Amino acid sequence: MEYQNIIVETLDTGVGLIRFNRPKALNALSPELMEEMAHALAAFDADEKVGAMVLTGNERAFAAGADIKAMANAGMVDMLTNDIIAKWEYIHSVAKPIIAAVSGYCLGGGCELAMSCDMIIASETAQFGQPEINLGIIPGFGGTQRLTRAVGKAITMEMVLAGRFLSAEEALAHGLVNHVYPVEIYLEEALKLAAKIASQAPVAVRLGKEAVNKSFEMTLREGLQFERRVFHMLFATEDQKEGMAAFVEKRKPQWKGR
Repeated sequence: MEYQNIIVETLDTGVGLIRFNRPKALNALSPELMEEMAHALAAFDADEKVGAMVLTGNERAFAAGADIKAMANAGMVDMLTNDIIAKWEYIHSVAKPIIAAVSGYCLGGGCELAMSCDMIIASETAQFGQPEINLGIIPGFGGTQRLTRAVGKAITMEMVLAGRFLSAEEALAHGLVNHVYPVEIYLEEALKLAAKIASQAPVAVRLGKEAVNKSFEMTLREGLQFERRVFHMLFATEDQKEGMAAFVEKRKPQWKGR
């Protein structure tokens, strides 16, 4: 697939990098961009050389929202039958970890996309918001749900109903992001974190991500049972034998992903 709206790069650290490339539109998430992103994520997910991925925009904007022009004249039936949001759902089926590297505007669908990733690294200029209320709608890609789980009911209500933005430091304080760095190095730091994850045992990484995500869908008892089953499963892998042998022998493990 030839990409027109994203730039894709495979780094020698085992990291797949996807950059949104609609700078004049502040990286608005058009249907075409989202289709290309899904294609690139699928390719990285299937590539044995890639262990983690980073999604980013540019210093001015991660993504300022969905492409409003693409839906401004749509009716309810149009939205129901075309279901633009359903086409965004692919990100949830990606098995490998995804880090969002966010600078500048991260609004509406952009904020929802960042929250759909597994971790968020922010620059000091990052601004997070769900300003759909100003358009007469509400978030439709999980904003009311993921944001509430991340920052709590009160802050989410203010963001969804009054259009409040969170600064990078506020997002960090409320647990929405992992780290905040100067704009000059935020992407570098996101890539370092992704490289660290990519250097770990691949099967354990994938199952670790799945186990953490299950905690949002299960009761505590169910989650503990799922975690225990996955823990036991990993003792059937070659990487578990290698990892423990390397620890005992005081050497670096050589992972095989099996």
